[in-house]
Amino acid sequence: MSNSIFLRIYGGMLAVLVLVALLGVLSLHLVNEVRAAQHREGLAQGTFSLMADNLAQQNDTERKRSLLMWERLMGVPLAVQPMAAVSLDGAQRARLYRGLVVVEKTGPHAARVLRRVGQQDLLLVAQVKQVSEQLARATLYLLADELVRYPVTEQQQRLEQLKQDKGFGFGVALQRIERASLDDDQRRRVEEGDTVMALGRDGDSIRVFAGLAGSPWVLEIGPLYQLNPYPPQLLVLIALLGLSLIGLVVYLLVRQLERRVSGLESAAARIAHGSLDTRVPAGDADSVGRLAQAFNGMAEHLQRSLTMQRELVRAVSHELRTPVARLRFGLEMVEAAATEQARAKHLAGMDGDIQDLDELVDEMLTYARLEQGAPALRFQPVDLDALLTRVIDELAPLRPGVRVLRGNCDSTAADGAWVEAEPRYLHRAVQNLVSNALRHAESEVRLTYQLGPQLCRIDVEDDGPGVPESYWERIFTPFTRVDDSRTRASGGHGLGLSIVRRIIHWHTGRATVSRSARLGGACFSLAWPPRQTLQ
Repeated sequence: MSNSIFLRIYGGMLAVLVLVALLGVLSLHLVNEVRAAQHREGLAQGTFSLMADNLAQQNDTERKRSLLMWERLMGVPLAVQPMAAVSLDGAQRARLYRGLVVVEKTGPHAARVLRRVGQQDLLLVAQVKQVSEQLARATLYLLADELVRYPVTEQQQRLEQLKQDKGFGFGVALQRIERASLDDDQRRRVEEGDTVMALGRDGDSIRVFAGLAGSPWVLEIGPLYQLNPYPPQLLVLIALLGLSLIGLVVYLLVRQLERRVSGLESAAARIAHGSLDTRVPAGDADSVGRLAQAFNGMAEHLQRSLTMQRELVRAVSHELRTPVARLRFGLEMVEAAATEQARAKHLAGMDGDIQDLDELVDEMLTYARLEQGAPALRFQPVDLDALLTRVIDELAPLRPGVRVLRGNCDSTAADGAWVEAEPRYLHRAVQNLVSNALRHAESEVRLTYQLGPQLCRIDVEDDGPGVPESYWERIFTPFTRVDDSRTRASGGHGLGLSIVRRIIHWHTGRATVSRSARLGGACFSLAWPPRQTLQ
C-alpha cells in the first residue's frame, strides 16, 4: 500500500516536473532571444546614435561623404531612408522616437539596425552581417572625431556627456597611456596612431584602444563580451537535482503519512473483530489528525450504540417476561374457571397485559426511531397555552384523585406564548412528563412555562417522593428506574423520559430534573430556543 501511494505521488510529481522542464526549456529559449536582442541593441546604440546625430547636422552632400567613409571603416552597407519607406510596428516606431536603435535579426549572425536621424522622419539603416573589429574601430573613430574638437582639459567632460546622451552598451573611458593595460608593443602601436585590441583580464572579453591626436589620452572601449546564452544542460541538471530532492521529501512525508494511515487501518481491523475500546492518537491538527479524531468519535458512538443496544435487549427481555408470564397464568386460569364471571375477569386481565405489551412495543419503536437520527422535523408556530390545556384535558381524567393544574406562566411576547417547534413531538414530550408525574404524584401536578427572547422553558412538577440527586443524570437513560418495585406498581416501562430527552435534543434543547421548590416532589424541565430553523 505504501509503495502504491508513494509511486502515485512520486509519479505525479515527476509528471509535473517534466512539464515544468519543458516549459523551462521554452522559457529559456525565449529568455535567450530577449537577452540576445538586448545585447545587440546595447552594442549598436552608442555607435549608431553618434552617426545618426552627426548626419542630422549635415546637408545631403556631407551625408553621402560620411556614409561612404563609415561604410569603408565598418564594412557595413549604410543608407538614409524615409521612415515611411520602412516597415515598422508600433513598438519599433516608439523606440525610434525615443532616440533608441532598433535591431531586427535577419540571420544567425546578421541584423538590420535602424536609428532615427535627429528629429527628422529619416532613418539610418545598416545591414550588419557580423559584429567585427571594424565596428569597434568605427566606434573609436567616431568618438575620437568628436573629442578632438574640444580642448584636452574638456575631453573627459565631453566623453561623459556622450556616454550619457548616446547610451553606449559598453564601457568608454579616457586614460593616460601608461595606465592602460597594454604591453610595450601595443603601447607603441597606439602611439603610432594604430588601433589595438587586447584580451580582457577575465579572458572572455576584449578591449579596444586608440590614441587621440595631440592629446595625452588613450581612448578605451570595452570590455566587449560575447553573449553566452544559458545552456540547456544547466536546466537538465537542475531538473535532475530537483527530482531527487522532491523524491526524497515526498518519500519522507509519505512514509510518515503511511505510518499514521496504517495505524487507522489496524485500529479499524481491531474494532471489526470486536475490540470496541480501540482508539488512535489524534496527533497533529492536519487532515490525518482530523480523520483520527473523526475515527475516534465514530468508535465511541459505535461503542455507545452497541452498549445501549445490549442494554436495551436485556431490558426488553426483562420487560416482556412479566406480561408474558401473566398471560400464561391467565390462560391457565381461563381454562380452570368454573363460572363465566371468573372467565371474564381473567380475560380482562389478559387484555390489560396485551395492552401493556402494545404500549411497550410502541415506546420501543418511538425510541428506536429517535435514536437512529434526526426525524423529518417540520417546525411550526405552537401556542404553549393551547398545548398545556390539551395535555391537561387528555391526562387529568386518568387519575381523578390528582389535580392537574396550570401554574403562573410568564411570557415577554405581546402577541401570546408562541414558539417554533415540531407540534407532534413536543406534544409527546410534554405528555410523557405529565404521565410520569401522574404516576408518582400524591395529590397535585402543576404545569408552568417561561418564555423569553432567547429561551423557552416548560416545568412539570409533582408532590410525589421526587428523584434522588444521584439519579438526576441517569433518569433519562432507557429502562432506568429509581425504585423498581414502586415503578412497576405505578406503571411505565422506563422509556418515556428517554423519548423526552431525544425529542428535546432534536429541538437543540435540554431535558433536566430537579427538586420542586413549590410542591416538594420532582420538577422535570424542558428548555430550548423559541426560534428554530424551519425545515
